[in-house]
Amino acid sequence: MNTVLVEKDALDTVAKLVAANEVVAFPTETVFGLGVKFGSHQALEALYQVKHRDRGKAISMMISKPEAIEQYAYVNEEAKKIIRAFMPGMITIILKKKPFIDDFFTASLDTIGIRIPDDPFVLSLLEKTGPMLVTSANISGNESLVDDQAVMKVFSGKIPIIVKGESISKKASTIVDVSKGKVEILRLGDITKEEIMEVLK
Repeated sequence: MNTVLVEKDALDTVAKLVAANEVVAFPTETVFGLGVKFGSHQALEALYQVKHRDRGKAISMMISKPEAIEQYAYVNEEAKKIIRAFMPGMITIILKKKPFIDDFFTASLDTIGIRIPDDPFVLSLLEKTGPMLVTSANISGNESLVDDQAVMKVFSGKIPIIVKGESISKKASTIVDVSKGKVEILRLGDITKEEIMEVLK
């Protein structure tokens, strides 16, 4: 496979590849992402393979609008406060998923991680593709990559397209689990525990 580097104005080309179940790489406001369309077994399988990721580890969904979260998950009061304060932004929220979502797309978990990126290119891509499953662009267990050249070194010949650019933050998103009736911070990024606790008061 020949991997090409494209500018952000190649949005339609990237969206067509997503529609064709391909894995694409693009910069976000956290770290570089690898993404596929949501709802395709073939696409998700390809993403797990290219990243060498354990099938037991779920991959978060990216969507473009906060109001769409309730289509896919149950939103409690804590979640509403976090969504209002931090989305779009550098946070992933874990919620109980709606029953229609195939277990294959959540690694057999009854929860789903959802993120709304604060990045104009990624939001435009999501408007064209619909929801995507997106994970950091790296081989599992290795450091997250943050620019197109680093991604090209690792994924050249393995994916069809990499969008040029560099991620703004160099940290993956903060992950907050509100699915169990309490708030649990699973990973800290640029959004701090103190900021989260402040909005939950």
